[in-house]
Formats: sequence, C-alpha cells, structure tokens
Amino acid sequence: MDFIPVARPVLGYEEISAVTAVLESGMLASGSRVAEFEKQFAGFCGVSHAVAVNNGTAALHAALLAAGVGPGDEVIVPAFTFYATASSVLMCGATPVFADVDDRSFVVVPGEIEKRITPRTKAVIGVHLFGLPFDVPAVQEICQRKNLVLIEDAAQAHGAVLNKKTVGSFGDLACFSFYATKNMITGEGGMVTTGDKGLADRLRLVINHGQSEKYLHTCLGYNYRMTDISAAIGLAQLKRIGEFNESRRKNAAFLSSHIRAKGLVTPAEFPGTKPVFHQYVIRVTKDFPMSRATFMDYLKENNIGSAIHYPVPLHRQPVFNLKNEPDPCPVSTRLAGEVLSLPVHPSLTGEQLAYICETINRVK
Repeated sequence: MDFIPVARPVLGYEEISAVTAVLESGMLASGSRVAEFEKQFAGFCGVSHAVAVNNGTAALHAALLAAGVGPGDEVIVPAFTFYATASSVLMCGATPVFADVDDRSFVVVPGEIEKRITPRTKAVIGVHLFGLPFDVPAVQEICQRKNLVLIEDAAQAHGAVLNKKTVGSFGDLACFSFYATKNMITGEGGMVTTGDKGLADRLRLVINHGQSEKYLHTCLGYNYRMTDISAAIGLAQLKRIGEFNESRRKNAAFLSSHIRAKGLVTPAEFPGTKPVFHQYVIRVTKDFPMSRATFMDYLKENNIGSAIHYPVPLHRQPVFNLKNEPDPCPVSTRLAGEVLSLPVHPSLTGEQLAYICETINRVK
C-alpha cells in the first residue's frame, strides 16, 4: 500500500482554470471574484453578510475588533482547540480565559463558560472543533443573558449543521479558514459571516487599513484582504463542498464501524448535529496495548499517516503564562495526551479505508 497521508487537498481542472482566468484578467488583488465569493458564501451559510480575508487568524482578529474587544476585556475560549482562537484575543490586547471541554465531543461545555464569566467578560468564542458543532443554543442563552458577544470559530466546520441550520449563522459573528487542509480551501484565506450590517461595515474597515474611502483612514485597520486568485479557488471549491463533506461523513462512518481495537475510542455523533469531520479523531486510552507514540510509529511503518490535534492544551501554552495548579481544565489536559487523527479526507479509496482498519485491528 502506498503511503496514505492524514490530509490531502482536492484540486482539479475547475480550480486551475479559475486561477488561470484571474491571471489572464490582470486583476490579481481584491476585486470581482472576492465580491462574488463573499456573496455566494453568505448564501451558503444562510446569512446576509460575508467578508473575505487572507486567513483564518485574520478572520478571528477582525471579528473581535469589529465586536469592540480591546484592552481590559476578557474573552472565554475553549482550552482544547487551535492556538489562533486564543492568540487572536491577545492580538486585541484582551485576555483569553480558558474553559474546559467535553471528553466525548471535544467541544466546550456551556457550564464551564458560565463559571468563568466576570464583569470584564466581553465575548465568548465557541469552536466547532473537528467539524462537530458545539452546543450553540446553550451558549447563546448564556451570552444573551449576560449580554456577551458570541463568535463562532467555524474554521473546521464548513457546511456542518446543527438543528437544520448551517454553522456560521448562529453567532453575532462567525469565522472560517480556507487553509490548504480544510474541508474547502483557497490555499490560505478566511471569511467572517454575520447577519448584522453594522458589524459587516466595521469588518470592512478593519481589513482594509481603516479606510472609509480611499486614503481616508478613520480607524486603525490592517491589510487583511483576500486576493481574486484565492477567491477564484474558493468559488470552485464552494461548488464541491457538499460532495467533499458527504465523502468525509461516509469515510468516518466506515472507520467507526470497522475499527474494533480495544482501548481506542472513535468519535461520537450527537442528535441534531451533522458533523463534517475535518479531522477523524480517536482517543488512545490506557486500555490500548501501545502508547500513542508507539502506535503512530506502527501506523507510519505501515504507510498510514496520523497526527495529533492538539498535543498541548491552550492553558498549558507558555505564551499565556498561567498558573495551572490545580489544573483548571483537566479534561483538555487529558485529551491532549490521548487524541490521534486518522485519514478521513475525500481522496481515500475503499481499499485504503479497509487497509487502515485492518492494520489497526491487528494490534493486540
């Protein structure tokens, strides 16, 4: 069996021809393709506004700034997620406050959010981690009761569904990434969605040097614009995201029904959700006969890629300089020592899926 990577972007003739058309047009910066991508992505999410940016971290930073987050504020984020969810808070001069997650779903526990609210709390970022929606209704209720801004981090959840609504349509703002390993890609790129015109207008100031009109700068802004080259790829990928996600769901279902090794816990699904499996994340528990590191070596020796998302929880990252005794987020700490991502991308063949399961089930 040839090596099976843990992630692989899916690109074809449509993406190549779309980029070629942009190059031939001579309009390489932010132009008509970006505007069309914003319009179509807003429709995909079921919202009235979408603002394209150059990466997912920029999306988070711009969303927080548009929401008025600044020095002295606190923003509650899950302790178990990618670094940018919290670093974007620091970039605003605010303080990330970490909430623990559920060990079956890996997403933030609403009660853990409520326990961490203080008079300084300005916003909550909920993460649809690995493509599984978090408990939005419960978090929404807390935010509404406490007058907090709710931001969805949907960087890994393009097209995921909760209670028949697409993620990106629940919060005051929602942030997406189109990095090269995501469910849909532009190489690098991001998007912020919102149903609030005022927030959308502030976003456009933030991402374009604070310009209210050309060469008139009314606030501090940044150069976070998306290029037409990236948007052209995004438009082509948006046509295929339903197909990509369905493949991921089928691949995940196959893995979950065929992996039988003792001590491995496969991902859970929950009523009312339709996850899109950006990653297929298992837990390697103490009942498994190999350590996680040895298991990863075993998979590599058998030409199967794997990865750890994420080996260090955010509250343990040195940059945040926190005192963590006793551990405020013990579930996140434990998960960081157990999780392992297996291939689930749309390029997998039936033969490869069967081989992955057979190889894993040989471990005794």
